Amino acid sequence: MSKNIETLMEHYRELQEVLEKTLDLHNNTILTIAEKIIKAYRNSKKLIIFGNGGSYADALHFAGELEGAYRNRNRPALPALVPNPAAVTAIANDFNYDQTFKRFVEANANQKDIVIGISTSGNSKNILVALEEARRKKAATFAFTGEGGGEIKKRGLADILLNVASSDTPRIQEAYKFAFHEICDIVERVLSQGT
Repeated sequence: MSKNIETLMEHYRELQEVLEKTLDLHNNTILTIAEKIIKAYRNSKKLIIFGNGGSYADALHFAGELEGAYRNRNRPALPALVPNPAAVTAIANDFNYDQTFKRFVEANANQKDIVIGISTSGNSKNILVALEEARRKKAATFAFTGEGGGEIKKRGLADILLNVASSDTPRIQEAYKFAFHEICDIVERVLSQGT
C-alpha cells in the first residue's frame, strides 16, 4: 500500500509542476480566452468544441459547464456545441474519420463564433482539418494541446494556443481541466454581473 501512496504523491507533484510551468507560460492566455468567449457571448455567438477520446470527454465537460452552470445556477445557459457520437460515427463511415469535426464545423460554425480544438499531441488530423474549416468560415480558432503544440502550432491554425507544459497525456488532460474551470469561472462571473 505504501508504494501506491508514493506513486500517488509523485503524480501529484508532477501535476503541480506542470500547472506551475503552464501558468508561467499561459496565465494571460487563460485570461484572454475567457475575455474572447465573453465578447463572443455578448455578441450572440457560440462555442464549438471537439476532440478525440479523452479530449472528446474534456470537450463535453467544458461545454456542460457553460450550457449548465459552473457555480452560478441563476445565470442564463450559454451555447457550447459538441459533435454528437451518432454524427461522428456516421461521418466517419460515410466519408472518413478525418472529416468528422470538419463536417460539424461546416454545419454549425458562423463568422466570429469560437471553434475550439483539443488535441494532446496537436497532430490529430481531424482536428487540423476542422480548424482549417473554421478559418474558412471566419470563426475564431482556439486550441488546447500538449508541449510544443504539434502541427496545430506549426501550421498556425489557432488564433490562441494553450499548449500545456508536458508531453504526458494524463498530466496534460489534468491541466486542461484546471484551465477550463478557470475560464468558466471568469466567464460566468463576468456575464452574471453584466459587466
